[in-house]
This record gives sequence, C-alpha cells and structure tokens, in this order.
Amino acid sequence: MPGVKQRGRTGAQAHRGRGRVRTLAAVVVGVLTLGAPAAVAAQQPAAAAEPGSELTIYLVTMGPGDAVWERFGHNALWVCDAATGQDLAYNYGMFDFDEPGYLRNFIRGRLNYWVQPVDARAMVQAYAAANRSVWVQELNLTPAQRLEMKRFLEWNSLPENRTYRYDYYRDNCSTRVRDVIDMVLGGRLRQVLDAEASGMTYRAHTRRLVADDLPVFYGLEVAMTGAIDAPLSLWAESFLPMELMENVRRVTVTDAAGGEAPLVKAETLLFEAARPALPEGVPDRVPASLAVGTLLGAALALSGRAAARRRGARAVFVSLASVWALVTGALGTLLAFLWAGTDHWVTYGNENLLQANPLSLALLVLLLLAATRHGARAANALRWTAAALALLSIAGFVLQALPGLDQVNGEIIAFALPVHVGLATGAALGFARREQRVEIMTRHHVTVP
Repeated sequence: MPGVKQRGRTGAQAHRGRGRVRTLAAVVVGVLTLGAPAAVAAQQPAAAAEPGSELTIYLVTMGPGDAVWERFGHNALWVCDAATGQDLAYNYGMFDFDEPGYLRNFIRGRLNYWVQPVDARAMVQAYAAANRSVWVQELNLTPAQRLEMKRFLEWNSLPENRTYRYDYYRDNCSTRVRDVIDMVLGGRLRQVLDAEASGMTYRAHTRRLVADDLPVFYGLEVAMTGAIDAPLSLWAESFLPMELMENVRRVTVTDAAGGEAPLVKAETLLFEAARPALPEGVPDRVPASLAVGTLLGAALALSGRAAARRRGARAVFVSLASVWALVTGALGTLLAFLWAGTDHWVTYGNENLLQANPLSLALLVLLLLAATRHGARAANALRWTAAALALLSIAGFVLQALPGLDQVNGEIIAFALPVHVGLATGAALGFARREQRVEIMTRHHVTVP
C-alpha cells in the first residue's frame, strides 16, 4: 500500500486535516461494524448451518491517489469470516520496486505482480489516511459461492500460485477481481457485462484520468497505438476499479427463493476523499496543440528564410531545428524499440512514427554540419531530409482516411505537422540561398560569413 507523503499545510488544509481525523474515526467504527450480522448469526444455535454461511464477501474499491500508478484506482476482495474472526482483503496489486531487474522488466513490459492477503481493516484505514475514497459492496452470493471464493483466494495466494504477468488493460488488479467474481457466479457477470457497450475505449478512459498531468497525457498519447482505440464492452471496461464498482450494480443473480436479486446486496462509502471529482468527459486538446505547433513551425520558417542574410537568424533556426530533431529522433527511436523489442502490445504499429521518426537524428547531424563555415555540401542533404520528414508527417495525416490506419492521435499530428512543414520550408529557403551565396563568393575568393 502506498505511503503518505508529508507536506506543509495551510490553515484551510489543517482544518480539513482535523476533519479527516474525525472522518478516520468514523471509518474505524464503520469497518468494525461490517460483518456484524454474520457474527451474530454465528453466535446463535445453528446445528445445520450451511458451509459458507459464516462468510461475508465484499468488493472493496479505492479511489485515485497522487502517484501516476494510483490515478486509476484500486480494488480488492474482502473475506469476512465470522467463525474465526478473520478479516482478509485479497489484493492483486502487489509489486516491488526493489525486485531485481524491475526497471528492465518494466521497460520490456514483463512486470510480475502478485496477490496477497492483508488485514482488511488496516487496509481500509491506510487508504483513508492517504486521502483515497473507499467503498465496500457486499456481494449477494450463496454460502456455497462464498466458500468457493474463499478457498480459491487461499489457493491463489500460495507462493507457487500467486504471481501473474501484469497487463495494464487486460490483466490487472481489477480484472483479476472481476474474474474471481465471475468464476463463482458461473459466468453470469461476463454474460451481463459483455452484452452491453460502454461507449468508451481504453484510450478515452486513460485520457480522462490523466488529463490534468500534461507530460503524462502527451507521453501516453505518443506511445500508445490504435490497439487501445476499439470500443469496449462493460466487461472490458471493468479493467478500471471504479468502473467495475459501477458495473456490478447492473447484475442480478438468482436468490434462495429462485427469484432475481441484485448482485450488490448492500453498499457503503466508508471514506470520502477531499479530492476534485474525476472528469467524466475526454479532453480535446487538438486546437491547443495545433496553435502551439503552428507558432513553432512559423518561427522555424521565418528564421530559416532570414538565415541566408543574418547570422543571428541562422543561429535561431539551427537551435530550434536541432532541439526538434533531437527530441523527435529520440522519441522515434524509443517508439521503434517499444514496437520491436518489448511485450507492450499497446505500442505495436505506432502511426506516430510518421511524426517522430529516427530519421530526425540524421537531420540533427546535417543541421550542425550545415551551420558551419564549410557546411555547403550538407545543405542539400539537409533540405532533402527535412522535406522527407515533412512528407512523412503529411502522410500520417492523409492516411487517417484509410481503414485500419485511424489511430486516435489528433493532438500529435496537430502539433508535429506544422513544425515539420515549417522546418522544411526554413531549410529550403535559408540554406538554398546560403549555398548559392557560398558558390558565388567562393568563385570571387570572398570569405563566407
């Protein structure tokens, strides 16, 4: 479970802090009362009690936290055993930064996570202390289903069974919890949720949940491909803990009398975090990206045009163009590596390679050569390379019209295309004229400035 960072607090924050202490006290009382009906029943004579009757199963959902990996929320399955007094939450989100080779495995998309039983009440209090909302939903399961779930979770938590290969969308803490519930329901959960479209995609959910963190937002937009743009069913959408919490409310089960009853028997908000509400809509940053890209492209075109006449303008053009070439070349190399050398399926076939291409590293070298006194020979190659990169960028925009090449990367194209065109224009205007001046002045034995 995440630790809580200590920060300085203003008077208003201190007031909220005192309120949080009172709320945490309420959390303690709340978690102590959960499972009480089962405990009372266990104290009464029940010679023929059905195995599993002593168990209560809760789906526990935790809201977003501060760290990037906490933005998507978390969940667990809480098994309350009134016969033994044991309360264990089975947490499928366990990982270790200090695990040997963790960074290498993270880069290559080969992360190992595991499930671990933890003290349920301590877990709830820890998340509340971290200012993360906590909901509990009692699941309307038969005694046999509760017992089956308990036995499976105990087996799954054994050292030889607990580890799994983590996948951000298809096999994570929430999908594991979802699948356990579906297993004891005999496939009922999937039957209901797979039949209804969510109206969202993996990308849409990702964008809205990281919308307030621009570096993360644009970083994910660059790295992830059309693989996350397919429409999701409610079943697939339940990769998010908050969505699973919403979606289980839609499901009904057969009760002891043979009738239909909600899967969620009871629901309690144990702690409400003092955080802004999660955004419901998906931000559209195409206009802002286009505006910034156009300004940078215009700066490159204008400084390049003046580069043949003024040394200062040439320095501006070369500086701006070199930074752009370095960044896009490095990004293109990374995107190619993610596609060819990792298990990150969400990065395969990335159309953003048409906007950020390793060829830009060659452009960087040519820019530095063309800026020197003896760089006339590099100027021609510079112009052709810049033109090729601009054509690739334009192709990335035009090819969006073709089936299968419709990756949702509007912000990336809107930003990159004007810059590539501006750079190619500046190189064509500035370095063509400078090359002509070099030839004329060389014939007359004049020193080139």
